[in-house]
Amino acid sequence: MYAILKTLFWVFVLVLALSFFGISIKTIIESPAGQANFGYLIYLLSQAWQWLVHFAQIKI
Repeated sequence: MYAILKTLFWVFVLVLALSFFGISIKTIIESPAGQANFGYLIYLLSQAWQWLVHFAQIKI
C-alpha cells in the first residue's frame, strides 16, 4: 500500500513540474512523434514480456 501511495505522489509531482514548465502531456501524446515513440515502447515491452514468458517456461 505504501509503495502505491509513494508512486502516486511522485506522479503528481511530475505532473506539477511539467505544468510549471508549460509542457502539455496531451500535446505530447497526440503528436506524431509521441505516437511513434509510444508505439515503439509498446513493441519493446511486448517483446520483453514474450521473452520473459519463454524464459519462465524453460525454467518450469
